[in-house]
Amino acid sequence: MRILHTMLRVGDLDKSIDFYTRVLGMKLLRRKDYPDGKFTLAFLGYDTEDKTAVIELTYNWGVDRYELGTAYGHIAIEVEDAYKACADVKASGGTVTREAGPMKHGSSVIAFVQDPDGYKIEFIQQGTAGWTRNGD
Repeated sequence: MRILHTMLRVGDLDKSIDFYTRVLGMKLLRRKDYPDGKFTLAFLGYDTEDKTAVIELTYNWGVDRYELGTAYGHIAIEVEDAYKACADVKASGGTVTREAGPMKHGSSVIAFVQDPDGYKIEFIQQGTAGWTRNGD
């Protein structure tokens, strides 16, 4: 088993696609309208869906805003340099909600940015997370 995707409902699909592609550097992998259901799906990621988990953006036609609620946390993305990633987001017109720096109770260098719908994306600087992949 493996994680395939995480779905986020968005109020302006084109604006969200622009954020995830232009600001975060993902690729639009596929997009499809479902006229009978009145929704559009767009899948974005850093690699193809057969190789990695991706983000599914769901636009329900005519809905321009959602309440995020208190259960949702964030998406985490590993970055080479969290400080530079924040600077790049700002330069692209994106919003940084927590500047890069060490975690309060740990050594991980993290930052948070926000997409156009208010979803939080955490940047975790490579090599600082205090854990390794695959149990190494």
